[in-house]
Formats: sequence, structure tokens, C-alpha cells
Amino acid sequence: MRQGGALPDLLPMADAPYLIAMAFLEQNGGRALPLAGKSLGAAAGGSEDPGEDGRALALELLLRVWQRSDEGPLRRAAAGASLLLVVMPMEVMNDQLPALKAAWIAGGDTETTVQRLQSLAVRAWTVAVSKYEPVSFTPLTTP
Repeated sequence: MRQGGALPDLLPMADAPYLIAMAFLEQNGGRALPLAGKSLGAAAGGSEDPGEDGRALALELLLRVWQRSDEGPLRRAAAGASLLLVVMPMEVMNDQLPALKAAWIAGGDTETTVQRLQSLAVRAWTVAVSKYEPVSFTPLTTP
């Protein structure tokens, strides 16, 4: 314990928000949903923009996806929602994300999976880039 002051208020680990980058893709006739994630401070979980943490996670994930291209051609599997950033409590991530991911990889409906992710997330964004523009994060909206 620190001397000279109280410890800051800490969230229980299960309640801490977690930022996750995910890519819905198809390769060699199969599906994959690679992930990259990072624990966030309590204040960051409600941010309007994922900021530098989001940019860094998207880059990390895209580099891993790029490396996968050695194994065969890649195809986005969810159109504009193929690359997402989501914030969710760690407990939700641990309890529900693995089953959701496995169900989608096994042939689950993409739109339903994206909607379910959005319902589990505190915040969710699509990630895109346009020519001569920086990477943009757009709040995820599903029909």
C-alpha cells in the first residue's frame, strides 16, 4: 500500500471496460474472427471516440490479418462492419464473446452476430479509411 494517501477508487476487474478490435473475415472457404484487446480505465469506457488506444488496436489487428494473407486470399465477411471496435465489460467479454465468436465461425448469421455484439457492447464503432483521410471511427448502427 502507498504511503501518504489513499488508493484511487478501482473498479472490480470484472466491471472494467475492455476495448476489443475484431475482424470478420473469410479465407480458404472458412470464417475467422481474430481479436485484439486492451483493458481500459473506467473513464475511457464511455468515450465518444476510441482514440489512440483504438487506433493502436486496429493497427495491431490489421497487421495480424495481413500476415494471414500468406495462407490465402482474404475477404471481408460483414461489408462495412467487418472491422469493429467494441467496448464491453470484461465479464461480458469472458462469458459471452467466445460462444458468439464460435457460433459465427460455425456458420451463424453475420447480421445477427453484429447485432448481438452491439447489444453486449457499451460502445461500438466501425473502422474505415478513405483516400487522403485518416482512419475514422463511426458509431455502429444496425437495422
